[in-house]
Amino acid sequence: MLTFGLSSLVMAQAATATAPGAVCAFSTSTAGNVSFKASSVNVVSWRSQPKRSLTVQASGGSENTNVGFAKAETGIVFEPFAEVQSELVKVSSAYPASLARQRFAPSCEAAINDQINVEYNVSYVYHALYAYFDRDNVGLPGFAKFFKESSEEEREHAEKLMKYQNKRGGRVKLNTIQSPVMEFDHTEKGDALYSMELALALEKLVNEKLLSLHQVNCYL
Repeated sequence: MLTFGLSSLVMAQAATATAPGAVCAFSTSTAGNVSFKASSVNVVSWRSQPKRSLTVQASGGSENTNVGFAKAETGIVFEPFAEVQSELVKVSSAYPASLARQRFAPSCEAAINDQINVEYNVSYVYHALYAYFDRDNVGLPGFAKFFKESSEEEREHAEKLMKYQNKRGGRVKLNTIQSPVMEFDHTEKGDALYSMELALALEKLVNEKLLSLHQVNCYL
């Protein structure tokens, strides 16, 4: 018995004894040794590049059989996904909900989604104010810059809440955003003062909503 030590995927070709020169191919993905039985074996050739192969001539009775073994140069030593595939199937089938969810009340999940909607609605109003003050016939670039940054800040708050919702194993639900008013000119106060008073009222509203969110019992 001859044993060829191969540490990765083995490819082999053998010529059958009944038809000299005919080739049949087989492969195995099991790492380890490959054994071949014969009455006598002679090494025919050895090649190390570009892939390692060893060809031997083995006599078995009145006919000869040529066997070639080759080791693929893949460089892969460890295949994690192949080894844990059976466990991944169990996880995906047994846990349709989030694996991170623990003592997270549905009422808290709903309250966070409501707050996300509040943040997006306020961000939308601020974006409308940015578009208004950026007009050429209004021409207040400082106000436009301020409300653009305010809009981005409220959207950032919404994204932080979405991140927390996912960490707790909840599901983010985005609700409808109301269309904001696009004209902010006020006959008595003017657009600049009116927009600042509107922004202050919106900030107080967001703060009240956040305080209400803190009162929700998030634990089961």
